[in-house]
Amino acid sequence: MKFLLVTLVVAVAIWIWRRNRQEELDAAPPPRPAARPAVKGPQEMVRCVHCGLHLPASDAVSGRHGSYCSDLHRSAAET
Repeated sequence: MKFLLVTLVVAVAIWIWRRNRQEELDAAPPPRPAARPAVKGPQEMVRCVHCGLHLPASDAVSGRHGSYCSDLHRSAAET
C-alpha cells in the first residue's frame, strides 16, 4: 500500500511539473533567429611581384615596381 501511495504522489508531481513546463513554453515568445552578419562585396586581388602570392589589395604593400605581400618582399625586390 505504501508503494502505491508513493508511486501515485510521484506520478502527480511529474504531471504537474510537465503541465507547468508546457505553460511556460507556450507563454514564452518564440526565439528570434540570429542576425546574419553583413557580407562584404568582393575585393580586388593583386599579385606580389616578388613571390607571386595573390592577396586582397587592401592588405598589399605598395612599392616602386607594384604590389607586395609584405615589407620584407618589397625591400628585397627593390634593392
